[in-house]
Amino acid sequence: MAKESGTYTRENLLKSTVKDLNIHSGTTLGELMNQFSSVGGFTASKVHDAFRIIEKMNGRDVTRFLSFPADIISTGLRGVINELVKRKLFDVIITTTGTLDHDIARSFSDYYCGSFDLSDSKLGQIEINRLGNVLIPDSSYGRIIEEKVQPVLEELYLQKKEWNGRDLLWEMGKRIGTESSILYNAYRNRIPVFVPGITDGSFGSQLWSMYEKHRDFKINLLEDEHLLSDIIFDAKKTGALMIGGGISKHHTIWWNQFREGLDYAVYVTTAQEYDGSLSGAKLEEAISWRKIRSDAKFVNVYGDATVILPIMIAPLLQSMN
Repeated sequence: MAKESGTYTRENLLKSTVKDLNIHSGTTLGELMNQFSSVGGFTASKVHDAFRIIEKMNGRDVTRFLSFPADIISTGLRGVINELVKRKLFDVIITTTGTLDHDIARSFSDYYCGSFDLSDSKLGQIEINRLGNVLIPDSSYGRIIEEKVQPVLEELYLQKKEWNGRDLLWEMGKRIGTESSILYNAYRNRIPVFVPGITDGSFGSQLWSMYEKHRDFKINLLEDEHLLSDIIFDAKKTGALMIGGGISKHHTIWWNQFREGLDYAVYVTTAQEYDGSLSGAKLEEAISWRKIRSDAKFVNVYGDATVILPIMIAPLLQSMN
């Protein structure tokens, strides 16, 4: 897990035999996860390692970060993310503006299952947007977000003219008020949600529109950074489950460099490192930047998060029931 250790000898290397999976009608997800440890099968063993790291992150002295991009919130994986927030399995969320868009929109309207192979020009003609194989009618996105967000911003503006992102999103979650909402459960459990690129997306456009109407309306993102710094400097240990790359992943590891790096890290991605992107960068690279400690427990898991995350998280959630 994470890196090589020990000496290259036959005695050291040939300790764990490959065992066949034994699945029957009574096999639980927890039992399947245990079998993954000795299956010798490529990604399965990494999923097992990731599960064990997340288990260790649940110690009392670990401040736990959850980062993810917006696209998965348009899918049913939103339910898994929401359950992690509802059960307070993480202490800090770092994400992108599209998460706000999809969480708000899906709290009040429906998205639909589609296909990657549909004609986008024809979809556009009938006011349907395609996000991968998810179909989002115009009425379920921009219109509903404007309808729900603008009145809240007007109400908050009457309270004060300047808001940090964390408090603004708690206020938004409070008013959504539905159990299916990530923002609502973050508000209810006082889990801060940080969105470093908050002016992007539909929610960001609502902030811009509010500013056009009230030029003294301000979002203080540097106060968010101050709040993040307090979390980092107060933490005894830190761990992160990072789903996908981009700004949400980078902001998570960036702030952890100020405490010499994460102690635990799980990264789920489909990106490859050959193009030099942050999304493709393996966690090993972050060690050189001191964003992950050299003695950290970490693993890179390659594959579709909509498949991997439910398998990886389900045994943990079931053990809490």
